Amino acid sequence: MPFALIAPAVVFELLIHVTPMAVGVWMSVVKLTKFYIANWSAAPFAGFDNYHLALDVNGALGASLLNSFAITCAFTALVVSISWILGMAGAVVLQRTFWGRGFFRTLFLVPYAIPVYAGIIAWKFMFQKDTGAVNHLLADNLHLIGAGDKPFWLIGDNAFVAVVVVTIWRMWPFAFLMLMAGLQSIPEELYEASAVDGARPFRQWRSITVPMLGPVNRVLVLVMFLWTFNDFNTPYILFGGAQPPTGDLISFHIYSASFLTLNFGFGSAMSVLLLLFLLLVTGVYLFVLNRRSRRA
Repeated sequence: MPFALIAPAVVFELLIHVTPMAVGVWMSVVKLTKFYIANWSAAPFAGFDNYHLALDVNGALGASLLNSFAITCAFTALVVSISWILGMAGAVVLQRTFWGRGFFRTLFLVPYAIPVYAGIIAWKFMFQKDTGAVNHLLADNLHLIGAGDKPFWLIGDNAFVAVVVVTIWRMWPFAFLMLMAGLQSIPEELYEASAVDGARPFRQWRSITVPMLGPVNRVLVLVMFLWTFNDFNTPYILFGGAQPPTGDLISFHIYSASFLTLNFGFGSAMSVLLLLFLLLVTGVYLFVLNRRSRRA
């Protein structure tokens, strides 16, 4: 009976994850270019040539991949850290009972509830140079920039800022939801006892809230890291098919190599390398956390 119950899940796992992954590994070791799209089996064997091209930082393809990797690392670090800070701040503020708390809790979750495409397309309109709400706010309302100095947000150097802002807008409500749920498990008596001993709110947060949210934070940070590093929807919808250099995230970089230049072998090799990197980071992260937990 147990095997019969888990059989559908195993079958779907094989069909949806394992089989495409195996096909991707096979594609990474053949020269699957546009000349062999009609007949994949005729693609010549390349061995590790595709991996060598991807890892050769002295070559154009390897240097481009390294630049995309560096941009993605900076993008992920900013999004995860700022999303966690905003989520923690919102969860702590709304932990206390006050009039209108339910309204603000619902309001903060709106970006997470809005469909991805609808939310990002709205931001795309807001980032337009002449008619966008962002430049209108900065130039006409806050007067931080001149009316004739309105910047382009979706091209050039500002593209990195735009994709970071949109991704934080999408990600921080998830952090807020997870941390708010974790706060419900912290006994109120701990805060009351610490207040009697003279602990101020910041000391309570540092000595009670953060340690008690340790298990939640471990999972939350890992999930946000994996989601952000692999994010494809945000840059694709925001920039379209022509991603600016400063917004060249690695997921879109691999997509461009695979579907725009039709070099599926090289694109698959980069995908496998990305998978190995994420597995390595996840393994090290879990190993360090488990080691700290044993010491504690």
